Amino acid sequence: MKVKDHSVSGEEFTLKYDKERHMYYTTPKPSPTGLPSYYQSQDYISHTDGKRSLFEKVYQIVKRITLSRKQRLLNSYLPKKGKLLDIGTGTGEFPVYLNTKGWDAQGTEPNAQARALATEKGVSVSGTIENVSDFFDVITLWHVLEHVYDLDEQITWLKEHLKHDGYLFVAVPNFESRDAQHYKEDWAAYDVPRHLYHFSQKAIESLFIEKELQLIATHPMVFDAYYVSLLSEKYKNGKMSFVKAFLNGWKSNRRAKKTGNYSSLIYALAHKE
Repeated sequence: MKVKDHSVSGEEFTLKYDKERHMYYTTPKPSPTGLPSYYQSQDYISHTDGKRSLFEKVYQIVKRITLSRKQRLLNSYLPKKGKLLDIGTGTGEFPVYLNTKGWDAQGTEPNAQARALATEKGVSVSGTIENVSDFFDVITLWHVLEHVYDLDEQITWLKEHLKHDGYLFVAVPNFESRDAQHYKEDWAAYDVPRHLYHFSQKAIESLFIEKELQLIATHPMVFDAYYVSLLSEKYKNGKMSFVKAFLNGWKSNRRAKKTGNYSSLIYALAHKE
């Protein structure tokens, strides 16, 4: 599949299919030094606290709602709370929120602008995981795994820094969702080349079991179908249609109740016994 970078460069990339793992790789893969340039945009909303438009205002509202939902999910696995690392923390809202709820939370964030905003909020944020040496009760990656440069190296690091009785939560888009099938090459969650990998449920399970991290459960991210559909409408038709996006997001979530293939999924993983 040929997919265009709608956000920054306008360049076209190819999704290469891995039959064994049932996942896609973005090709050509930008160099480590060239990749950061594809994030240089005020429209890359997770690196800002922007509220310039109705779309950005809605995004920030939904983000605040999801903070409490994520916290409740974590508490259902680890009621005693504990030490948490949020990888790719963006502007730091999640660890800041958790610290008000009794967690000991910190983050990592490679983008200097987002990291500065997070630090201003009082959260401890490192630039890379290489600067982190602790062990954690919980490690979270909210729409981050698809961005990491070396997937194998990242998963190995996660296993080594997760306490044996700890939990790992990974949220990624799901190309088997109805909204992905509807929008095809215009599906916003492909987001090439910032998204270097594109996962199915089978892919996540197989990648982590290789590192002796076992999938325990999956949890839906129902808001993502609407958000992704809204951006996809813009990419496909040149403008955001809230009505069409809402309808396609609703249809995607309705089908996912039967299939389990939501637009994005949270995977709960732990050390294999």
